[in-house]
Amino acid sequence: MRIISLSVDGLHQAAQRGLYTWLEEQDADIICLQDLRCLEYETDDDIFHPPGYNAYFFDSGTKHYNGVAIYSRALPKALIYGLGFSSGVDMEGRYLQIDFDNLSIGSLLAPSAFSDAESQEVKTQFFDDLQAHLNKISRKRRDFIFCGNWAMAPKKEDVSNPAEQMQQSGFLPEEKRWMDQLSQIGYVDAFRQGNTDKDEYSWWPSGKQDEGQAWRTDLQIVSSSLKNHVEYAIIYKNQQFSSHLPVIIDYDMELEPEY
Repeated sequence: MRIISLSVDGLHQAAQRGLYTWLEEQDADIICLQDLRCLEYETDDDIFHPPGYNAYFFDSGTKHYNGVAIYSRALPKALIYGLGFSSGVDMEGRYLQIDFDNLSIGSLLAPSAFSDAESQEVKTQFFDDLQAHLNKISRKRRDFIFCGNWAMAPKKEDVSNPAEQMQQSGFLPEEKRWMDQLSQIGYVDAFRQGNTDKDEYSWWPSGKQDEGQAWRTDLQIVSSSLKNHVEYAIIYKNQQFSSHLPVIIDYDMELEPEY
């Protein structure tokens, strides 16, 4: 099973840059996209519904803001929109999940707080609520794969200049602790199960690859029971569709379609 995840900085812009032409060549089973910056009715064009895939979208209700999508070759048994946090901050990001028999796959866009207009308090509340959610569902008899733009770098090797970013949202001490605690509640960074290379970054705030600071904030976080199923993991660098790069991970498992 191949899963591709990418934060697109606007779905229409990424399409104009050749995203869907590239995706046709990748033979992915699941494609998770984030930061669509469009409403679902704005995806009526055939280009946004590639043949062979079931397409699902969850927009923000506001034009040019937020939104996630999942494309799946296999027909899922159920869809879940949002995370249902009582605080309501999950709607400051966006989350869409598809369920199969024993596996759930989500497309996640977290609040970033990278700009002055975005609140670190909202981001902190979101991740506190998310940790409680992950801890709760870890006791279920199913595996989870959470793909997306997490707006945080897990380790110092995931930031090009970590000493200079210690007070930057996305690499604050409390955020590093949050990422470290994932393993304690039963989740791992799938990319690092299949790729230990240095200088593996997925996002350039400048918008240009290899220019300025670089981060690895685009992650596939999976149930620890899946860590030995990761066969191959790369960040695709040969073509750029947004300020982020696609994360491609192959898992030694298959999805059974629902008929």
